[in-house]
Amino acid sequence: MPDSETRPNKQDQQQPAETHQDVRRAVLEAETRRHFLRTLSGGLGTLFMGTLAAKYAPPAFAAVPSSEAALDFTRDASNPLSVLPPQFAAKARRVIYLHMAGAPSQLELFEHKPELTRLDGQDCPASFLAGKRFAFINGVPKLLGSQYPFHQTGQSGQWISDRLPHLEKHIDDLCIIKSMRTDQFNHAPAQLLVHTGNARLGYASFGSWVLYGLGTENQNLPGFIVLLSGGKTPDGGKQLWGSGFLPSVYQGVQCRSHGEPVLYLENPPSVSRPLRRSMLDVIDEINKQTYAEFGNPETVTRIAQYELAFRMQMEATDAMDIRKEPESVRARYASKPGEASFANNCLVARRLAERGVRFIQLYHWGWDSHGSAASEALNIGFVKRCSEVDQPIAALLDDLKQRGLLEDTLLVWGGEFGRTSMRENRGGQQMKFVGRDHNPGAFTIWLAGAGVKPGITHGVTDDMGYEIVKDPVEIRDLHATMLYLLGFDHHELNYRFQGLQQKLTSVKPARIVGEILA
Repeated sequence: MPDSETRPNKQDQQQPAETHQDVRRAVLEAETRRHFLRTLSGGLGTLFMGTLAAKYAPPAFAAVPSSEAALDFTRDASNPLSVLPPQFAAKARRVIYLHMAGAPSQLELFEHKPELTRLDGQDCPASFLAGKRFAFINGVPKLLGSQYPFHQTGQSGQWISDRLPHLEKHIDDLCIIKSMRTDQFNHAPAQLLVHTGNARLGYASFGSWVLYGLGTENQNLPGFIVLLSGGKTPDGGKQLWGSGFLPSVYQGVQCRSHGEPVLYLENPPSVSRPLRRSMLDVIDEINKQTYAEFGNPETVTRIAQYELAFRMQMEATDAMDIRKEPESVRARYASKPGEASFANNCLVARRLAERGVRFIQLYHWGWDSHGSAASEALNIGFVKRCSEVDQPIAALLDDLKQRGLLEDTLLVWGGEFGRTSMRENRGGQQMKFVGRDHNPGAFTIWLAGAGVKPGITHGVTDDMGYEIVKDPVEIRDLHATMLYLLGFDHHELNYRFQGLQQKLTSVKPARIVGEILA
């Protein structure tokens, strides 16, 4: 067809002239053909993928209810944290996530590898090094057997080392996944991937997604609370509990288990509670007028946070005050009021779970066992870290079970990646202390509680504990599984941002690990 902007040549002039109707008809026919082919291919592709999913997916995945209509997460602007129902019947009502920042060595805790112990001190095979990236290892390192003895225990007969004698008593409550893997080998991006589904900054954390989807039962406390111990903030920083592109009202609130739960929460000595209330009323009215004029959701967040802080003055201090627990209970946790400790945080976590907090995140720093100093040595610092968490976690499991909370609480323990089967060396030189480098290829987490099979092990690594040989589980698979237990298809829990329906599991395929579901 000739271009309307050019003069037709003689050959063109010899052809019958195309009318406006002819051109219009040709355009419509082309568009119709493209539309038909596009929708046909999409329909066939969807049908084909659906057939594969039904054929190969585990039963739990096949049982996920389908939803024709998009989920509605809209709320009254005055109450952005109000409770919403899950997409389908949920097993879990709340999550307690215990993250061991720095990545604990699975080979000293849950991975019994006698062949690695037999080869301790020998040169690492070349196949372990080819094409791999390490944070610090250079040259040819030595293989390093486990530093502690292992034994089987419980009715399930699962393997565990002697470093966790209290947790061992609950081995039949644990679902241990030994085949976790990640594509990140540095702490900050690996932690971001575990907690936001993406190794880059700017994405919403798991707790924020859960709070966005479900809201929180207790409007007098934050629905997503973060507690830190170990002396430092995790490498990923506060982005680990940030809301990313979600409204900031859904971000985690960092609290303390000693002193004021949140700094500057209490009124100054000269400000009474009625005076504070009247001040907030004026501020709220101004913010409401601003929201009515501009419609910025962050204005709603500001109103909600002012109001929440006012309500927290009454309830948060009580929830965080472990001195109100009987001495016998504090002794079981090995907690000491007034300290910033993991033990105190575990006891607070149970108190928060009782009060309807939706997502409780604990970070305990100090598990980066490179062997560059005594604090990072597998035979010194690692031992201290284990003793700091062993008894409190066992007490938390005890308490949740006794109070009937474990049946609808999902408890998760783990780090951001694993440790190598080789002893770390730097510059080709053996370290002064015993340690291991980062291993993204295989690590261990465990889950307990709501909807999870107790007393099982999922996944297998090779004889060296270095690579996965059966049932690998990606981070996004773990996220999809946890969301399923909370009552959501991970595809449907989404938020439109930058032209995409953003979701926790991102764009790569994710599966529900049906083999671990009760």
